[in-house]
Amino acid sequence: MEFFNWNMLGTYAGATAAVGIFTQLTKNIPGIKKIPTQLWSYVIAAIILVLSQVFNGECTVPSIVLSCLNAGIVSLAANGGYDVVTRKDNTVN
Repeated sequence: MEFFNWNMLGTYAGATAAVGIFTQLTKNIPGIKKIPTQLWSYVIAAIILVLSQVFNGECTVPSIVLSCLNAGIVSLAANGGYDVVTRKDNTVN
């Protein structure tokens, strides 16, 4: 078993897992609680993806722009995964 590292956080799967975890751990903190959870998960995704670029030495203006776009995909995936796990009616229509 390996813990998160910056290379892993730069991948779709690693970023999605981290965003899901950090969103759930922080969404009820006073001040953050006022921010819609989906928006908060986007902010976390953008921060994680940009920091992974910074710490991997790949930080450029185009990579930051792409990280912000990819943050939307990662955020939606993390939110959808949470919805699937917490859905009370697990039937597929």
